[in-house]
Amino acid sequence: MKNETPSISDILKKKILEFEAETKAEYVGKVIESGDGIAHIKGLPQAMAGEMIEFQSGIFGLVFNLERDQIVAVILGSHTSVKEGMWAKCTGRVMEVPVGEALIGRIVNGVGVPLDGKGDVVTGNHRPVERLAPAVVDRVPVDRPLQTGIKLIDALVPIGRGQRELIIGDRSTGKSAILVDTILNQKKEGVICVYVSIGQKTSDVVQMTEKLRRAGAMDYTIVVTASASDPGALQYLAPFTGCAMAEEFMYKGKDVLIVYDDLTKHAQAYRMISILLRRPPGREAYPGDVFYLHSRLLERSAQLSPKLGGGSMTALPIIETQLGDVSSYIPTNVISITDGQIFLESDLFNAGVRPAVNVGISVSRVGGNAQTKAIRKLAGRLRLDLAQYREKAQFSLFSEDVDKETKAQLLRGQIVTEVMKQDKNQPMAIEDQVVVLFAAVNGFFDEVPVATIRTYESELLSFMHRSYHEVLDSIRDKKDIDEESRAKMIEAVSKFKELFNV
Repeated sequence: MKNETPSISDILKKKILEFEAETKAEYVGKVIESGDGIAHIKGLPQAMAGEMIEFQSGIFGLVFNLERDQIVAVILGSHTSVKEGMWAKCTGRVMEVPVGEALIGRIVNGVGVPLDGKGDVVTGNHRPVERLAPAVVDRVPVDRPLQTGIKLIDALVPIGRGQRELIIGDRSTGKSAILVDTILNQKKEGVICVYVSIGQKTSDVVQMTEKLRRAGAMDYTIVVTASASDPGALQYLAPFTGCAMAEEFMYKGKDVLIVYDDLTKHAQAYRMISILLRRPPGREAYPGDVFYLHSRLLERSAQLSPKLGGGSMTALPIIETQLGDVSSYIPTNVISITDGQIFLESDLFNAGVRPAVNVGISVSRVGGNAQTKAIRKLAGRLRLDLAQYREKAQFSLFSEDVDKETKAQLLRGQIVTEVMKQDKNQPMAIEDQVVVLFAAVNGFFDEVPVATIRTYESELLSFMHRSYHEVLDSIRDKKDIDEESRAKMIEAVSKFKELFNV
């Protein structure tokens, strides 16, 4: 029986059945106009708002406007790299950034690209930069303290894990220093930190990062930076990128601190983009939706319920004011979004009060719920002393004769003000804070000359660590002052007072 040779038609049918396409369909459009970091693209009706667009040069863009006959995207890179006539294609992905443990200790730009020369970030996880905030039923009340290591803040304007506390004040009043000190203080607290720098000088970011590295803080910190020389699109995205990175840890049940330095420059970057996109600028030349810009960012900070892992994200945004004007557009926006504000005053800063916190208008809406029992027992009297002092100090300038009671209150206020001073980059452990505040509240500083109070405080703490370390250990472990610890502290401070010859 002879073999039958397959016909040509059989061979063609077999080849057709076996054929697999090696290419896939892509939606490709054309750049019809490009300038100032904005690209107008025709031929991509399938594009989504917030979608990443890839340009012929390899640069990506972010879709902002969906118009009748074109889309408008901001360019996430050098604006000169995208020219008219280039093709642009949809990626099918909304804007997302890498997240996860691999980012800890790294410095990245506004879209998560490494800037520290340590190679690529190797992680399989990505998160969209824009995401809905946790619903009310997914949150629980804030009741755990986030220790800043700054006596005045931990005692009078406490911050809780999951809170949003605004740091507000004029230029060069120590706002960034508070953020850095708070990050340094998380070394033994188990809190992961994300520092977002927006519109700052590159040299300032380098100095700050080096400071964190020398203190060992980069072991638990991610730095996201969009410097003043970066395009407005990266400055706009940087806070959302940092927030997405922080959310990854929050939803894994961890505590995260994210700081935004600062949202004033973020609003300015968004205003620039909006005007280039020909959106209506609104009040004070700011877009009408700048409130929504910051609210949808800050609302993502929360203390999650136990069923979602119990993680938290604490946000500390900075707003820069002009001549102390907290009533202008951006400050009032962010004040209404956050859970309190720490107001830094230029006059106090120039008078040598560091941190220069005005306790009269600084407030935490979480209050004592975010304090340890030890500090809560001591804080009430201090706030009253400071408030009375600041008020009466103004009137005493115009009067030569001051009654005995007012003199006593002024002296008391001077002592408390001096006790609350603290050098930057020297966060204080909770047990040390309790000893100092206990001594101040119970009058052990009253006979010490104001000029030597800082020295007295330093030597008192050294004495306590040498001779009464078991008291400090008890306060640190229990976060409270029991009767035994109280008696021991009175004994220790009294004994030290004799040694100091007060």
